[in-house]
Amino acid sequence: MSAKNLDNKGRFRSRTIGFRVSPEEDAQINVAVSLSGLTKQDYIVKRLLCRDIVVQGNPRVYKALKDRLGDVLAELKRIENGDAVSEELLENIRLITVTLDGMKSES
Repeated sequence: MSAKNLDNKGRFRSRTIGFRVSPEEDAQINVAVSLSGLTKQDYIVKRLLCRDIVVQGNPRVYKALKDRLGDVLAELKRIENGDAVSEELLENIRLITVTLDGMKSES
């Protein structure tokens, strides 16, 4: 039998919630989760309950930032004019900027 799944206040997480998302929404959620450094479950619970996401700089977060910046750079090289910029790309840039600004202010 697996260990009990407890939240940060020691409460037993016994309920399961499931929902469907599009592939594009899934990609956006995965980017946000990787930049947060949290587990997907913890990230989604915090967002749904309107709690602040506090990013703690660690090697995993820095790698996620580097990977996302590489994705953004590749997409920007593909774009020839400003009219073709997708909402997903702009959202990724916003998430990266917010994460980096937050990490800069911690220092």
